[in-house]
Amino acid sequence: MARTAGCTPTQGVARLKQAEAFVSVAELVLSDDTDTATPGAAAALAVLAGIAASDAACCVRLRQRPRGQDHRDAVKLVATVEPHGKEMAKDLGRLLAAKDESHYGVTLVDRAKARRLVGYAKRMVDRAHDIVIG
Repeated sequence: MARTAGCTPTQGVARLKQAEAFVSVAELVLSDDTDTATPGAAAALAVLAGIAASDAACCVRLRQRPRGQDHRDAVKLVATVEPHGKEMAKDLGRLLAAKDESHYGVTLVDRAKARRLVGYAKRMVDRAHDIVIG
């Protein structure tokens, strides 16, 4: 059984604001093409944005968010959100697949991959915004 924690729509709004901030900073970081470390930092922020966007949607629609160690549980839970849950789950899965590499990896994430990850996160944030704000 997946571990979840209760949450409120107000907390969902707060998580949406965090998700939006993570994406904004990721885009800003990615715009600096003078540093080889910046794509990895942008990728790490994109993962955090996706997680926050998923939490926002789940808090508003389901009144719960994932709290377990298994990231697949988060993907399954957000997939149940209407509307957009299945699409968000696909993007969250892509982001979570890059979490270890972007957060803890010893190799650098390349710029093309970071751009893709930021794109997935931005799409998730846009869909969460539609769910949370309307």
